[in-house]
Order: sequence, then C-alpha cells, then structure tokens
Amino acid sequence: MIRVVLPQHLRTLATVDREVRLEVRGVITIASILDAVESRYPMLRGTIRDHVTLRRRPLVRFFVCQEDWSNQPADTPLPDAVGQGTEPFFIIGAIAGG
Repeated sequence: MIRVVLPQHLRTLATVDREVRLEVRGVITIASILDAVESRYPMLRGTIRDHVTLRRRPLVRFFVCQEDWSNQPADTPLPDAVGQGTEPFFIIGAIAGG
C-alpha cells in the first residue's frame, strides 16, 4: 500500500484524514499515484493536475524521501521506500506571497 499525505484543503474536499493508503499496481511513479488518488477520490480530479495536460498545478509540490520531486517527469520510478509504504508520498500546497 502506498501512503499519500494530502494538504488540508484537499483533505477537506475528499473528507479524509491526513494520510490515505492506496493500492497502486505496476511501476510506482508520480503519475500512477495521482491516477490512484483521482480514481479513489474523484472530487480531487483537476485539483492536483490539469484535466487535459495532466501537468502538475503551479502551486502544488510533490515530496518523496525528504526531496522535492515536483519537477521530475511524472513517469519517473519513485524510490522503493514509497512502493513498500515505508515512506509516504507528500502532496503539498505551496505557499505564495510576497
């Protein structure tokens, strides 16, 4: 089971706790995790990535094993620790302002 930590606004929208557990088959990538999230929680479609292009929304960041993976290609395999459930996949709502 993959562990996914969601930001507060997405937790509220999906009516879930801080961390959700999802089964992801095949190679564990950002895209496969987001596919599983959007499949299980359809109300989150379009909130993390664009409906058409499937590109990450500008103010959303992804962290894996304490590293920013936001600019990695969505089909890049994630570390084994994520696939084993040892480390969570973090979806973070970035803070903007001046």
